[in-house]
Amino acid sequence: MLKPDPTVLRRLVDEYETLTAAPATAPESRIADLAYTLCVSTGTRDVGRALATARAWLAQDGRGTPAAAAPAAV
Repeated sequence: MLKPDPTVLRRLVDEYETLTAAPATAPESRIADLAYTLCVSTGTRDVGRALATARAWLAQDGRGTPAAAAPAAV
């Protein structure tokens, strides 16, 4: 199975987590789109499993921390 680019995967995870943290203000269609894209990207059928898989892949790639917490490039 092909793995998505880690930068793209990190962005998907970050956006999904941000929107689901405040679901009252987030468009439901965007959350559904992100859940679908995460599932397709990770080869899963459940968004919880997709997030777990994405986090594992990002940790293996050294990008397990959220983009905002990652150290700046020098």
